Amino acid sequence: MYNITLIDGRNVTADEGQIYLDIVKKYELENEIPVVLGKFNGKLRELNKPIKESGFFDVVDIRNKSGMRAYTRTLKMILIKATLDLFPGATITIEHSLSKGLFGEIHKETPLNEEEILKIKEKMQDLINNDIEIKREKVTKERAIEIFEEYGMSDRVRVLKHIDREFITLYDLDGYYDCFYGLMAHSTSVIKKFDLIKYESGFILRFPTRTKPLELPKFVEHKKLAKIFYESEQWGKILHVGDLGGLNEIITNGEIGEFIRVNEALHEKKIAYIADMITSKEEVKVVSIAGPSSSGKTSFTNRLGIQLRVNGQIPILISLDDYFVDREKTPKDENGEYDFESIYALDLELFNDHLERLLNGEEIQVPEFNFKIGKREWNGKKLRIPENGILLLEGIHGLNEMLTSSVDKKNKFKIYISCLTQLNVDNHNRIPTTDVRTLRRIVRDTLSRGWDAERTLKMWPSIRRGEERNIFVFQEEADVMFNSNLVYELAVLKKYAIEELKKITSESPVYYEAKKLIAFLEMFKEVDKELVPDNSLLREFVGGSYFYKY
Repeated sequence: MYNITLIDGRNVTADEGQIYLDIVKKYELENEIPVVLGKFNGKLRELNKPIKESGFFDVVDIRNKSGMRAYTRTLKMILIKATLDLFPGATITIEHSLSKGLFGEIHKETPLNEEEILKIKEKMQDLINNDIEIKREKVTKERAIEIFEEYGMSDRVRVLKHIDREFITLYDLDGYYDCFYGLMAHSTSVIKKFDLIKYESGFILRFPTRTKPLELPKFVEHKKLAKIFYESEQWGKILHVGDLGGLNEIITNGEIGEFIRVNEALHEKKIAYIADMITSKEEVKVVSIAGPSSSGKTSFTNRLGIQLRVNGQIPILISLDDYFVDREKTPKDENGEYDFESIYALDLELFNDHLERLLNGEEIQVPEFNFKIGKREWNGKKLRIPENGILLLEGIHGLNEMLTSSVDKKNKFKIYISCLTQLNVDNHNRIPTTDVRTLRRIVRDTLSRGWDAERTLKMWPSIRRGEERNIFVFQEEADVMFNSNLVYELAVLKKYAIEELKKITSESPVYYEAKKLIAFLEMFKEVDKELVPDNSLLREFVGGSYFYKY
Protein backbone atom coordinates (compact mmCIF):
# COMPACT_ATOMS: atom_id res chain seq x y z
CA MET A 1 0.00 0.00 0.00
CA TYR A 2 1.30 3.45 -0.97
CA ASN A 3 0.68 6.78 0.77
CA ILE A 4 -0.36 9.54 -1.65
CA THR A 5 -0.62 13.25 -0.85
CA LEU A 6 -3.03 15.10 -3.14
CA ILE A 7 -2.56 18.72 -4.22
CA ASP A 8 -5.40 19.82 -1.89
CA GLY A 9 -3.52 18.34 1.10
CA ARG A 10 -5.55 15.15 1.52
CA ASN A 11 -3.57 12.04 2.45
CA VAL A 12 -4.91 8.91 0.75
CA THR A 13 -3.71 5.38 0.06
CA ALA A 14 -3.34 3.28 -3.07
CA ASP A 15 -2.96 -0.48 -3.30
CA GLU A 16 -0.26 -2.12 -5.36
CA GLY A 17 -1.50 -2.55 -8.93
CA GLN A 18 -3.73 0.51 -8.90
CA ILE A 19 -3.22 3.09 -11.65
CA TYR A 20 -3.19 6.88 -11.37
CA LEU A 21 -6.61 7.05 -13.00
CA ASP A 22 -8.04 5.15 -10.01
CA ILE A 23 -6.91 8.00 -7.74
CA VAL A 24 -8.44 10.57 -10.08
CA LYS A 25 -11.80 8.76 -10.12
CA LYS A 26 -11.98 7.75 -6.47
CA TYR A 27 -11.14 11.17 -5.09
CA GLU A 28 -13.06 13.15 -7.74
CA LEU A 29 -10.08 15.10 -9.06
CA GLU A 30 -11.75 15.74 -12.43
CA ASN A 31 -13.91 18.69 -13.36
CA GLU A 32 -15.35 19.87 -16.66
CA ILE A 33 -11.87 20.73 -18.02
CA PRO A 34 -10.33 17.57 -19.53
CA VAL A 35 -7.74 15.91 -17.28
CA VAL A 36 -5.18 14.32 -19.57
CA LEU A 37 -2.14 13.38 -17.48
CA GLY A 38 -0.95 13.20 -13.90
CA LYS A 39 2.06 14.67 -12.13
CA PHE A 40 3.62 12.38 -9.54
CA ASN A 41 6.60 13.52 -7.46
CA GLY A 42 7.15 16.26 -10.02
CA LYS A 43 7.16 13.92 -13.03
CA LEU A 44 4.51 13.69 -15.74
CA ARG A 45 2.68 10.38 -15.86
CA GLU A 46 0.10 8.82 -18.16
CA LEU A 47 -2.96 8.00 -16.08
CA ASN A 48 -3.14 4.30 -17.00
CA LYS A 49 0.34 3.63 -15.61
CA PRO A 50 0.57 1.68 -12.30
CA ILE A 51 1.52 3.43 -9.05
CA LYS A 52 4.84 2.07 -7.77
CA GLU A 53 5.76 4.33 -4.84
CA SER A 54 4.44 6.82 -2.31
CA GLY A 55 4.46 10.52 -3.09
CA PHE A 56 2.66 13.68 -4.19
CA PHE A 57 0.04 13.60 -6.95
CA ASP A 58 -1.73 16.26 -9.00
CA VAL A 59 -3.74 16.19 -12.20
CA VAL A 60 -2.70 17.87 -15.46
CA ASP A 61 -5.47 19.29 -17.62
CA ILE A 62 -5.42 21.08 -20.97
CA ARG A 63 -4.64 24.47 -19.43
CA ASN A 64 -1.16 23.03 -19.02
CA LYS A 65 1.16 23.00 -22.07
CA SER A 66 2.01 19.30 -21.68
CA GLY A 67 -1.64 18.49 -21.11
CA MET A 68 -2.73 20.29 -24.28
CA ARG A 69 -0.06 18.52 -26.31
CA ALA A 70 -1.24 15.13 -25.05
CA TYR A 71 -4.84 16.13 -25.86
CA THR A 72 -4.00 17.06 -29.48
CA ARG A 73 -1.89 13.91 -29.97
CA THR A 74 -4.82 11.82 -28.74
CA LEU A 75 -7.24 13.68 -31.00
CA LYS A 76 -4.92 13.08 -33.98
CA MET A 77 -4.86 9.35 -33.26
CA ILE A 78 -8.66 9.25 -33.09
CA LEU A 79 -8.86 11.10 -36.44
CA ILE A 80 -6.39 8.70 -38.08
CA LYS A 81 -8.15 5.60 -36.68
CA ALA A 82 -11.60 6.88 -37.77
CA THR A 83 -10.34 7.69 -41.27
CA LEU A 84 -8.69 4.30 -41.76
CA ASP A 85 -11.83 2.52 -40.50
CA LEU A 86 -13.84 4.30 -43.20
CA PHE A 87 -11.19 4.42 -45.94
CA PRO A 88 -8.74 1.50 -45.55
CA GLY A 89 -5.51 2.17 -47.38
CA ALA A 90 -5.83 5.96 -47.21
CA THR A 91 -2.78 8.06 -46.29
CA ILE A 92 -3.38 10.77 -43.70
CA THR A 93 -0.92 13.65 -43.43
CA ILE A 94 -0.93 16.16 -40.56
CA GLU A 95 0.94 19.04 -42.14
CA HIS A 96 0.94 22.31 -40.18
CA SER A 97 -0.98 24.59 -37.83
CA LEU A 98 -3.54 26.92 -39.40
CA SER A 99 -6.37 29.05 -38.04
CA LYS A 100 -5.99 27.76 -34.45
CA GLY A 101 -6.10 24.16 -35.66
CA LEU A 102 -4.15 21.57 -37.63
CA PHE A 103 -4.33 21.37 -41.42
CA GLY A 104 -3.97 17.98 -43.04
CA GLU A 105 -4.91 15.96 -46.09
CA ILE A 106 -6.38 12.53 -46.77
CA HIS A 107 -4.93 10.87 -49.85
CA LYS A 108 -7.16 8.19 -51.35
CA GLU A 109 -8.53 7.10 -54.73
CA THR A 110 -11.13 9.90 -54.93
CA PRO A 111 -10.76 13.51 -53.70
CA LEU A 112 -11.99 14.25 -50.18
CA ASN A 113 -15.45 15.84 -50.07
CA GLU A 114 -17.69 17.50 -47.48
CA GLU A 115 -19.85 14.43 -46.93
CA GLU A 116 -16.81 12.27 -46.19
CA ILE A 117 -15.54 14.81 -43.65
CA LEU A 118 -18.88 14.55 -41.82
CA LYS A 119 -18.64 10.74 -41.81
CA ILE A 120 -15.11 10.90 -40.36
CA LYS A 121 -16.27 13.35 -37.69
CA GLU A 122 -19.18 11.05 -36.74
CA LYS A 123 -16.84 8.06 -36.55
CA MET A 124 -14.47 10.05 -34.33
CA GLN A 125 -17.36 10.87 -32.00
CA ASP A 126 -18.29 7.17 -31.85
CA LEU A 127 -14.74 6.29 -30.81
CA ILE A 128 -14.88 9.01 -28.13
CA ASN A 129 -18.29 7.90 -26.84
CA ASN A 130 -17.12 4.27 -26.56
CA ASP A 131 -14.39 5.28 -24.07
CA ILE A 132 -11.73 3.09 -25.70
CA GLU A 133 -8.49 2.67 -23.77
CA ILE A 134 -5.30 3.86 -25.47
CA LYS A 135 -2.64 1.34 -24.52
CA ARG A 136 1.08 2.05 -24.37
CA GLU A 137 3.40 -0.68 -25.58
CA LYS A 138 7.18 -0.84 -25.89
CA VAL A 139 8.47 -2.92 -28.77
CA THR A 140 11.86 -3.46 -30.34
CA LYS A 141 12.80 -1.11 -33.15
CA GLU A 142 12.78 -4.08 -35.54
CA ARG A 143 9.20 -4.97 -34.55
CA ALA A 144 8.07 -1.36 -34.93
CA ILE A 145 9.55 -1.23 -38.43
CA GLU A 146 7.73 -4.48 -39.29
CA ILE A 147 4.39 -3.03 -38.13
CA PHE A 148 4.77 0.17 -40.14
CA GLU A 149 6.00 -1.68 -43.21
CA GLU A 150 2.79 -3.73 -43.02
CA TYR A 151 0.85 -0.44 -42.84
CA GLY A 152 2.74 0.89 -45.87
CA MET A 153 4.10 3.83 -43.84
CA SER A 154 7.43 4.29 -45.63
CA ASP A 155 7.81 7.76 -44.05
CA ARG A 156 7.73 6.24 -40.54
CA VAL A 157 10.09 3.42 -41.50
CA ARG A 158 12.66 5.94 -42.81
CA VAL A 159 12.61 7.79 -39.49
CA LEU A 160 12.89 4.66 -37.35
CA LYS A 161 15.84 3.28 -39.32
CA HIS A 162 17.93 6.30 -38.32
CA ILE A 163 16.85 6.42 -34.65
CA ASP A 164 19.50 5.08 -32.28
CA ARG A 165 17.11 3.35 -29.86
CA GLU A 166 16.62 -0.31 -29.01
CA PHE A 167 12.95 0.07 -28.09
CA ILE A 168 10.17 2.25 -29.52
CA THR A 169 7.01 3.33 -27.68
CA LEU A 170 3.83 2.61 -29.66
CA TYR A 171 0.19 3.32 -28.81
CA ASP A 172 -2.63 0.89 -29.50
CA LEU A 173 -6.14 2.20 -30.20
CA ASP A 174 -8.53 -0.68 -30.79
CA GLY A 175 -5.92 -2.69 -32.70
CA TYR A 176 -4.38 0.22 -34.61
CA TYR A 177 -0.77 1.07 -33.71
CA ASP A 178 0.87 4.47 -34.09
CA CYS A 179 3.79 6.49 -32.74
CA PHE A 180 3.51 10.08 -31.50
CA TYR A 181 6.81 10.81 -29.71
CA GLY A 182 5.11 12.12 -26.57
CA LEU A 183 2.67 11.27 -23.77
CA MET A 184 -0.96 10.38 -24.60
CA ALA A 185 -4.30 10.40 -22.81
CA HIS A 186 -5.49 7.11 -21.30
CA SER A 187 -8.75 6.92 -23.27
CA THR A 188 -10.65 8.38 -26.21
CA SER A 189 -13.25 9.76 -23.77
CA VAL A 190 -10.82 12.46 -22.62
CA ILE A 191 -11.71 14.42 -25.78
CA LYS A 192 -14.58 16.76 -24.92
CA LYS A 193 -14.42 19.43 -27.61
CA PHE A 194 -13.26 19.13 -31.21
CA ASP A 195 -14.34 19.86 -34.75
CA LEU A 196 -13.33 18.69 -38.20
CA ILE A 197 -14.01 20.94 -41.18
CA LYS A 198 -13.27 20.71 -44.89
CA TYR A 199 -10.66 23.23 -46.00
CA GLU A 200 -9.18 23.56 -49.50
CA SER A 201 -7.85 20.12 -50.53
CA GLY A 202 -7.89 18.78 -46.99
CA PHE A 203 -9.25 19.47 -43.53
CA ILE A 204 -8.66 21.49 -40.38
CA LEU A 205 -8.79 19.62 -37.08
CA ARG A 206 -9.96 22.05 -34.41
CA PHE A 207 -9.67 21.94 -30.60
CA PRO A 208 -9.85 24.31 -27.58
CA THR A 209 -7.02 26.57 -26.48
CA ARG A 210 -5.22 26.54 -23.13
CA THR A 211 -6.71 29.92 -22.21
CA LYS A 212 -10.28 28.88 -23.16
CA PRO A 213 -10.33 25.11 -22.54
CA LEU A 214 -14.11 24.71 -22.66
CA GLU A 215 -14.78 26.17 -26.11
CA LEU A 216 -13.49 26.06 -29.64
CA PRO A 217 -11.88 29.28 -30.85
CA LYS A 218 -13.63 31.34 -33.49
CA PHE A 219 -12.56 30.18 -36.94
CA VAL A 220 -10.63 32.90 -38.77
CA GLU A 221 -9.39 32.07 -42.25
CA HIS A 222 -5.76 32.90 -43.02
CA LYS A 223 -5.58 32.72 -46.81
CA LYS A 224 -2.14 34.29 -47.21
CA LEU A 225 -0.62 32.08 -44.54
CA ALA A 226 -2.17 29.00 -46.17
CA LYS A 227 -0.63 30.10 -49.49
CA ILE A 228 2.87 30.40 -48.03
CA PHE A 229 2.52 26.95 -46.45
CA TYR A 230 1.56 25.60 -49.88
CA GLU A 231 4.64 27.27 -51.37
CA SER A 232 6.76 25.61 -48.69
CA GLU A 233 5.34 22.22 -49.66
CA GLN A 234 6.39 22.88 -53.25
CA TRP A 235 9.90 23.71 -52.02
CA GLY A 236 9.91 20.36 -50.22
CA LYS A 237 9.10 18.64 -53.50
CA ILE A 238 11.89 20.55 -55.29
CA LEU A 239 14.32 19.43 -52.59
CA HIS A 240 12.92 15.86 -52.71
CA VAL A 241 12.48 15.70 -48.96
CA GLY A 242 9.27 16.02 -46.97
CA ASP A 243 10.10 14.24 -43.75
CA LEU A 244 12.87 13.75 -41.23
CA GLY A 245 13.78 10.31 -42.54
CA GLY A 246 14.41 11.74 -45.99
CA LEU A 247 16.69 14.45 -44.57
CA ASN A 248 18.63 11.93 -42.49
CA GLU A 249 19.19 9.80 -45.60
CA ILE A 250 20.61 12.81 -47.47
CA ILE A 251 22.99 13.51 -44.57
CA THR A 252 24.02 9.86 -44.26
CA ASN A 253 24.65 9.60 -48.01
CA GLY A 254 26.95 12.63 -47.95
CA GLU A 255 24.66 14.74 -50.16
CA ILE A 256 23.96 17.50 -47.65
CA GLY A 257 26.34 20.07 -49.20
CA GLU A 258 24.43 20.16 -52.49
CA PHE A 259 21.13 20.09 -50.59
CA ILE A 260 22.13 23.17 -48.56
CA ARG A 261 23.08 25.08 -51.73
CA VAL A 262 19.72 24.36 -53.37
CA ASN A 263 17.81 25.29 -50.20
CA GLU A 264 19.73 28.58 -49.91
CA ALA A 265 19.15 29.26 -53.62
CA LEU A 266 15.38 28.94 -53.07
CA HIS A 267 15.65 31.60 -50.36
CA GLU A 268 17.69 33.91 -52.59
CA LYS A 269 15.29 33.48 -55.50
CA LYS A 270 12.28 34.40 -53.32
CA ILE A 271 14.09 37.43 -51.88
CA ALA A 272 14.97 38.57 -55.42
CA TYR A 273 11.32 38.07 -56.43
CA ILE A 274 10.16 40.25 -53.50
CA ALA A 275 12.70 42.93 -54.50
CA ASP A 276 11.32 42.85 -58.07
CA MET A 277 7.78 43.24 -56.71
CA ILE A 278 8.84 46.33 -54.76
CA THR A 279 10.76 47.88 -57.65
CA SER A 280 7.82 47.34 -60.02
CA LYS A 281 5.70 49.59 -57.79
CA GLU A 282 7.33 52.96 -58.46
CA GLU A 283 5.21 54.72 -55.83
CA VAL A 284 6.56 52.51 -52.98
CA LYS A 285 8.93 54.50 -50.74
CA VAL A 286 8.65 52.60 -47.45
CA VAL A 287 9.11 48.85 -46.96
CA SER A 288 8.20 47.51 -43.52
CA ILE A 289 9.37 44.06 -42.44
CA ALA A 290 7.71 42.35 -39.49
CA GLY A 291 7.82 38.92 -37.97
CA PRO A 292 7.94 37.06 -34.67
CA SER A 293 11.03 36.48 -32.56
CA SER A 294 13.85 34.51 -34.19
CA SER A 295 12.35 34.66 -37.67
CA GLY A 296 15.56 36.05 -39.16
CA LYS A 297 14.37 39.62 -39.81
CA THR A 298 17.84 41.20 -39.65
CA SER A 299 19.47 38.90 -42.21
CA PHE A 300 16.41 39.00 -44.45
CA THR A 301 16.36 42.81 -44.42
CA ASN A 302 20.02 43.01 -45.37
CA ARG A 303 19.66 40.44 -48.14
CA LEU A 304 16.60 42.25 -49.46
CA GLY A 305 18.65 45.46 -49.43
CA ILE A 306 21.28 43.82 -51.66
CA GLN A 307 18.62 42.70 -54.15
CA LEU A 308 17.12 46.20 -54.20
CA ARG A 309 20.59 47.57 -55.01
CA VAL A 310 20.76 45.12 -57.91
CA ASN A 311 17.54 46.75 -59.12
CA GLY A 312 19.07 50.23 -58.92
CA GLN A 313 17.49 51.31 -55.64
CA ILE A 314 19.36 52.55 -52.56
CA PRO A 315 18.01 50.97 -49.35
CA ILE A 316 18.09 53.12 -46.19
CA LEU A 317 17.58 51.13 -42.99
CA ILE A 318 15.86 52.85 -40.06
CA SER A 319 16.07 51.14 -36.69
CA LEU A 320 12.80 51.33 -34.80
CA ASP A 321 14.76 50.72 -31.59
CA ASP A 322 15.98 54.33 -31.78
CA TYR A 323 12.39 55.55 -31.46
CA PHE A 324 11.68 53.99 -28.08
CA VAL A 325 10.18 56.42 -25.59
CA ASP A 326 12.28 57.12 -22.50
CA ARG A 327 12.13 54.24 -20.05
CA GLU A 328 9.84 55.92 -17.52
CA LYS A 329 7.26 56.57 -20.28
CA THR A 330 7.17 52.93 -21.39
CA PRO A 331 3.71 51.33 -20.90
CA LYS A 332 3.38 48.49 -18.42
CA ASP A 333 1.72 45.10 -18.81
CA GLU A 334 -0.86 43.43 -16.58
CA ASN A 335 1.92 42.38 -14.18
CA GLY A 336 3.24 45.90 -13.79
CA GLU A 337 6.35 45.14 -15.87
CA TYR A 338 7.57 47.36 -18.70
CA ASP A 339 5.96 46.22 -21.96
CA PHE A 340 8.67 46.89 -24.52
CA GLU A 341 6.70 45.01 -27.18
CA SER A 342 3.74 47.39 -27.02
CA ILE A 343 3.46 49.73 -30.01
CA TYR A 344 3.12 52.54 -27.47
CA ALA A 345 6.68 51.84 -26.33
CA LEU A 346 7.61 53.71 -29.53
CA ASP A 347 7.32 57.47 -30.04
CA LEU A 348 4.78 57.18 -32.86
CA GLU A 349 4.33 60.94 -33.21
CA LEU A 350 8.06 61.62 -33.69
CA PHE A 351 8.53 58.60 -35.94
CA ASN A 352 5.69 59.57 -38.28
CA ASP A 353 6.88 63.20 -38.34
CA HIS A 354 10.32 61.97 -39.44
CA LEU A 355 8.83 59.67 -42.09
CA GLU A 356 6.75 62.49 -43.51
CA ARG A 357 9.72 64.86 -43.66
CA LEU A 358 12.00 62.25 -45.22
CA LEU A 359 9.46 61.47 -47.94
CA ASN A 360 9.17 65.22 -48.63
CA GLY A 361 12.93 65.29 -49.34
CA GLU A 362 13.93 66.94 -46.07
CA GLU A 363 16.90 66.05 -43.89
CA ILE A 364 16.24 64.87 -40.33
CA GLN A 365 18.34 64.30 -37.24
CA VAL A 366 17.91 60.68 -36.15
CA PRO A 367 17.80 59.89 -32.42
CA GLU A 368 19.89 57.10 -30.92
CA PHE A 369 18.44 55.18 -28.01
CA ASN A 370 20.82 54.47 -25.15
CA PHE A 371 19.62 51.17 -23.68
CA LYS A 372 21.96 51.40 -20.68
CA ILE A 373 20.33 54.55 -19.33
CA GLY A 374 16.94 54.00 -21.00
CA LYS A 375 16.87 57.37 -22.75
CA ARG A 376 16.94 58.81 -26.25
CA GLU A 377 20.05 60.77 -27.23
CA TRP A 378 20.73 63.23 -30.06
CA ASN A 379 24.26 62.72 -31.35
CA GLY A 380 24.07 64.67 -34.59
CA LYS A 381 23.25 61.68 -36.82
CA LYS A 382 21.62 63.07 -40.01
CA LEU A 383 19.55 61.31 -42.65
CA ARG A 384 18.09 62.22 -46.03
CA ILE A 385 16.69 59.90 -48.67
CA PRO A 386 18.89 60.00 -51.79
CA GLU A 387 17.55 59.76 -55.33
CA ASN A 388 16.28 56.22 -55.92
CA GLY A 389 16.33 55.72 -52.15
CA ILE A 390 13.84 53.50 -50.33
CA LEU A 391 13.28 53.19 -46.58
CA LEU A 392 13.47 49.76 -44.92
CA LEU A 393 11.80 49.46 -41.50
CA GLU A 394 12.41 46.29 -39.52
CA GLY A 395 10.48 45.55 -36.34
CA ILE A 396 7.61 43.63 -34.80
CA HIS A 397 5.06 46.38 -35.50
CA GLY A 398 5.80 46.72 -39.21
CA LEU A 399 2.35 45.46 -40.29
CA ASN A 400 0.42 47.71 -37.91
CA GLU A 401 -0.95 50.78 -39.71
CA MET A 402 -0.42 52.87 -36.57
CA LEU A 403 3.35 52.63 -37.05
CA THR A 404 3.27 54.43 -40.43
CA SER A 405 -0.05 56.28 -40.26
CA SER A 406 1.45 59.40 -41.89
CA VAL A 407 2.36 57.46 -45.05
CA ASP A 408 -0.20 56.84 -47.79
CA LYS A 409 -0.94 53.13 -48.30
CA LYS A 410 0.13 53.28 -51.95
CA ASN A 411 3.62 54.34 -50.82
CA LYS A 412 4.05 51.33 -48.48
CA PHE A 413 4.95 47.69 -49.00
CA LYS A 414 4.57 45.26 -46.10
CA ILE A 415 6.46 41.99 -45.67
CA TYR A 416 5.68 39.30 -43.09
CA ILE A 417 8.55 36.94 -42.32
CA SER A 418 8.27 33.84 -40.21
CA CYS A 419 9.89 30.45 -39.75
CA LEU A 420 7.23 28.03 -41.01
CA THR A 421 8.46 24.44 -40.93
CA GLN A 422 7.90 22.52 -44.15
CA LEU A 423 9.70 19.44 -42.79
CA ASN A 424 7.74 17.05 -40.59
CA VAL A 425 8.93 14.06 -38.59
CA ASP A 426 6.56 11.84 -40.59
CA ASN A 427 3.01 11.99 -41.96
CA HIS A 428 1.41 11.96 -38.51
CA ASN A 429 3.90 14.08 -36.55
CA ARG A 430 4.56 17.66 -37.53
CA ILE A 431 7.41 19.86 -36.30
CA PRO A 432 5.82 22.89 -34.58
CA THR A 433 7.01 26.24 -35.93
CA THR A 434 7.36 27.60 -32.41
CA ASP A 435 9.79 24.78 -31.49
CA VAL A 436 12.14 25.72 -34.34
CA ARG A 437 12.06 29.42 -33.35
CA THR A 438 12.66 28.45 -29.71
CA LEU A 439 15.75 26.45 -30.66
CA ARG A 440 17.04 29.29 -32.86
CA ARG A 441 16.58 31.70 -29.96
CA ILE A 442 18.30 29.39 -27.43
CA VAL A 443 21.40 29.07 -29.61
CA ARG A 444 21.55 32.79 -30.46
CA ASP A 445 20.94 33.93 -26.87
CA THR A 446 23.82 31.73 -25.71
CA LEU A 447 26.19 33.10 -28.35
CA SER A 448 25.21 36.77 -28.39
CA ARG A 449 23.85 37.54 -24.92
CA GLY A 450 25.38 34.91 -22.67
CA TRP A 451 21.88 33.80 -21.60
CA ASP A 452 21.39 30.14 -20.76
CA ALA A 453 18.65 27.95 -22.24
CA GLU A 454 16.65 27.98 -19.00
CA ARG A 455 16.31 31.76 -19.09
CA THR A 456 15.22 31.70 -22.75
CA LEU A 457 12.62 28.97 -22.13
CA LYS A 458 11.23 30.84 -19.12
CA MET A 459 10.90 34.01 -21.23
CA TRP A 460 9.30 32.26 -24.20
CA PRO A 461 5.64 32.30 -22.98
CA SER A 462 5.86 36.07 -22.48
CA ILE A 463 7.40 36.49 -25.95
CA ARG A 464 4.57 34.40 -27.42
CA ARG A 465 1.91 36.51 -25.71
CA GLY A 466 3.50 39.65 -27.18
CA GLU A 467 3.50 38.05 -30.64
CA GLU A 468 -0.18 37.15 -30.34
CA ARG A 469 -1.03 40.77 -29.49
CA ASN A 470 1.32 42.61 -31.82
CA ILE A 471 2.18 40.44 -34.82
CA PHE A 472 -0.07 37.49 -35.62
CA VAL A 473 -3.23 39.59 -35.65
CA PHE A 474 -1.78 41.67 -38.50
CA GLN A 475 -0.11 38.95 -40.60
CA GLU A 476 -2.84 38.90 -43.27
CA GLU A 477 -2.18 42.63 -43.84
CA ALA A 478 1.14 41.79 -45.52
CA ASP A 479 1.64 42.32 -49.26
CA VAL A 480 3.89 39.28 -49.33
CA MET A 481 5.07 36.60 -46.92
CA PHE A 482 8.50 35.02 -46.67
CA ASN A 483 9.25 31.69 -45.01
CA SER A 484 12.68 31.90 -43.38
CA ASN A 485 12.82 28.21 -42.45
CA LEU A 486 15.61 26.10 -43.92
CA VAL A 487 14.81 22.40 -44.23
CA TYR A 488 18.25 21.37 -42.93
CA GLU A 489 18.58 23.87 -40.07
CA LEU A 490 17.65 21.65 -37.11
CA ALA A 491 20.48 19.29 -38.05
CA VAL A 492 22.86 22.26 -37.60
CA LEU A 493 21.21 23.68 -34.48
CA LYS A 494 21.14 20.24 -32.81
CA LYS A 495 24.68 20.23 -31.41
CA TYR A 496 24.52 23.70 -29.85
CA ALA A 497 20.95 23.47 -28.55
CA ILE A 498 21.35 20.07 -26.88
CA GLU A 499 24.53 21.22 -25.15
CA GLU A 500 22.59 24.07 -23.51
CA LEU A 501 19.35 22.18 -22.86
CA LYS A 502 21.16 19.43 -20.98
CA LYS A 503 22.26 22.00 -18.38
CA ILE A 504 18.63 22.38 -17.21
CA THR A 505 18.01 20.29 -14.08
CA SER A 506 14.86 18.42 -13.04
CA GLU A 507 14.11 21.13 -10.44
CA SER A 508 13.51 23.71 -13.18
CA PRO A 509 9.93 24.58 -14.23
CA VAL A 510 11.05 24.24 -17.88
CA TYR A 511 12.71 20.83 -17.40
CA TYR A 512 10.05 18.90 -19.32
CA GLU A 513 10.15 21.39 -22.17
CA ALA A 514 13.93 20.95 -22.35
CA LYS A 515 13.60 17.17 -22.20
CA LYS A 516 11.06 17.19 -25.03
CA LEU A 517 13.29 19.34 -27.23
CA ILE A 518 16.32 17.13 -26.57
CA ALA A 519 14.41 13.95 -27.48
CA PHE A 520 13.16 15.64 -30.64
CA LEU A 521 16.63 16.89 -31.70
CA GLU A 522 18.24 13.50 -31.08
CA MET A 523 16.28 12.11 -34.04
CA PHE A 524 18.30 14.34 -36.41
CA LYS A 525 21.65 13.45 -37.92
CA GLU A 526 24.14 16.25 -37.23
CA VAL A 527 25.40 18.73 -39.86
CA ASP A 528 28.55 20.85 -39.45
CA LYS A 529 27.78 24.59 -39.42
CA GLU A 530 30.84 25.21 -41.61
CA LEU A 531 28.74 24.00 -44.55
CA VAL A 532 26.35 26.95 -44.03
CA PRO A 533 27.08 30.05 -46.20
CA ASP A 534 27.92 33.27 -44.32
CA ASN A 535 24.90 35.10 -45.79
CA SER A 536 22.43 32.38 -44.73
CA LEU A 537 19.62 33.38 -42.36
CA LEU A 538 20.73 30.45 -40.21
CA ARG A 539 24.09 32.16 -39.56
CA GLU A 540 22.19 34.82 -37.59
CA PHE A 541 21.63 32.12 -34.96
CA VAL A 542 24.70 29.88 -35.05
CA GLY A 543 27.29 32.65 -35.57
CA GLY A 544 29.51 33.69 -38.44
CA SER A 545 26.87 35.82 -40.19
CA TYR A 546 28.00 38.43 -42.69
CA PHE A 547 25.05 40.60 -41.59
CA TYR A 548 24.46 39.89 -37.89
CA LYS A 549 27.12 41.16 -35.54
CA TYR A 550 27.25 39.80 -32.00
